[in-house]
Amino acid sequence: MNEQLLALLLGLALATVFLLKPLHRGHPRTRLPWYDLLAAVISFAACTYVAFDYLNIMDAFFDAGPGIVLTGLIIVVAVAEAIRRTAGTMLFAFVLFFILFGLFGHFIPGHFQGRDVAVDRLVIYLGIDSNGIIGLPIAVVVSVVIAFIFFGNLLNASGGANFFTEISTSLMGGYRGGSAKIAILASSLFGSISGSAVANVVSTGVLTIPMMRKGGYSGEKAASIEAVASTGGQLMPPMMGAAAFLIAEFLRIPYTDIILAALIPAFLYYASLFIQADLYAARDEIKPVDEARPRARVVLAAGWPYILPFGSILIGLFVFNLQPQTAAMCAVATVLPLGLLFGYRGQRMPWQAFFRVLGETGIAVINLIVVSAMAGIVIGVLNITGLGFALTQAIIQLSEGNLALILLMAAAISIILGMGMPTVGVYLLLATLVVPSMVEAGVTPLAAHMFAFYFGILSMITPPVAAATFAAATISGTDFLKTGFTAMAFGWPAYVVPFIFVMSPEMLWQGTGFEILRILLLSLAGVWLISVAWIAYFAYRLTTAWRVLFLISGVACLVPGGAIPMGELLDLTGLLLGVFLVVSRITLSRKIAAHV
Repeated sequence: MNEQLLALLLGLALATVFLLKPLHRGHPRTRLPWYDLLAAVISFAACTYVAFDYLNIMDAFFDAGPGIVLTGLIIVVAVAEAIRRTAGTMLFAFVLFFILFGLFGHFIPGHFQGRDVAVDRLVIYLGIDSNGIIGLPIAVVVSVVIAFIFFGNLLNASGGANFFTEISTSLMGGYRGGSAKIAILASSLFGSISGSAVANVVSTGVLTIPMMRKGGYSGEKAASIEAVASTGGQLMPPMMGAAAFLIAEFLRIPYTDIILAALIPAFLYYASLFIQADLYAARDEIKPVDEARPRARVVLAAGWPYILPFGSILIGLFVFNLQPQTAAMCAVATVLPLGLLFGYRGQRMPWQAFFRVLGETGIAVINLIVVSAMAGIVIGVLNITGLGFALTQAIIQLSEGNLALILLMAAAISIILGMGMPTVGVYLLLATLVVPSMVEAGVTPLAAHMFAFYFGILSMITPPVAAATFAAATISGTDFLKTGFTAMAFGWPAYVVPFIFVMSPEMLWQGTGFEILRILLLSLAGVWLISVAWIAYFAYRLTTAWRVLFLISGVACLVPGGAIPMGELLDLTGLLLGVFLVVSRITLSRKIAAHV
């Protein structure tokens, strides 16, 4: 059974955490204390017992003896402590709250009163049952996410990251504001496979942030551009921070549907970053990159094989209908000989690096397994106590059924819950705490899951935590809060796009070809027009009156036609006004240039 394999892997992960992570986070491990060795042995033994005797344990679920109850208790406690050691006290307090609610929630008066669940049943349900720790979240991580993380790490070690950086430099360095455009393109390419916004910032930011500062961007602007661009990698197929696989499992739809749904929002996200970087460069007269740039032909000639692994994933998914994990392993089979035999620019990957990548993948997966196990506890408590239904009803009652208020509340909750959490953990919590209320209010399930996922990711650039912004500010040597608010301003379209695809599912590839193209072009026009108003530049600096007109035109284009009465007329009006403004500005700029 799947649960038996999951229990065994959970035992290995927990034992590894106790062997590698010290009791006090941040302290170097110089020796292995007896209590950590004991915790590793006991947690592994408990999970191994579940793995080998799972069927008998489940048969005795309602009449379990003390041994089974003790086993469930050990697993729950071990997971909570592993969370504290790997993810910190905030998540530990979060999971502890849910455990305590499961025990004492029936004493809470009012709408949030939980069911009275016997302690032994609660412990077994959370620790052993497939609705708790050994459930869907950990199953997806083990079956799908591991393969993609291994692929990403192997591609990086084989020279893929260098190829991405050089091709970005060759393609974008020759344009105004080229340093920022290099950062955006490199971060989007690397971030689509890295699975971590912070790792993306650290990997590419050490090169791009100093390059942007040298090119003329302020420290806060350079750090914010890198943070926003790196965070967007979590929204880019194929990996999407590994959450795409979880969305597919929750919705019971093919993974390819998630890829298609993510394409247009991700394109708008990065298009908006390029638009703003270009407008800032024009306004502030930021020149192309001065350094000698590699020619695109030379870079492609040396690194074109690194495109093949992505091609193998897409062909496997869309042509041969392979499972995501199978497609990922096909990509691994492509990139492994590429790195060992050829490498990038003659720098072949040593065979020892393969084992290093295995170790790095193992450590990353251990953290994900622990976070997924924590999510299993939360999901289990929500289900067995009825708290999930109560939260859904509370959000709907507080908003009085108003969809706009529900979306605003869901966005705020998503950002708050996402602070400091990895992508997979963010999505798992939001899928159980926030999404049901949105679906209850009439939002399509796919749009609801994507909405929560987007805003959970945006916690990476939204103060006060903003992990990606913090990493970028550290590299840039700038004030964290100033950088954080600059990142929010630069990434403003990301806070708007989710509201659009909730009101207009065509943006998630749900509609006719004409409808999809229409929403894409209108949204792109709206983002460009608002960016012009925000940055106050097109052809030359804008006065307040011009900015207001561009803003009105952009907002009119962004409002989905079906969201309000006569919305299509509003879209057309905004588009025509935008065309008039653009033509007028170009005409005026030519007249000014003629008189200079």
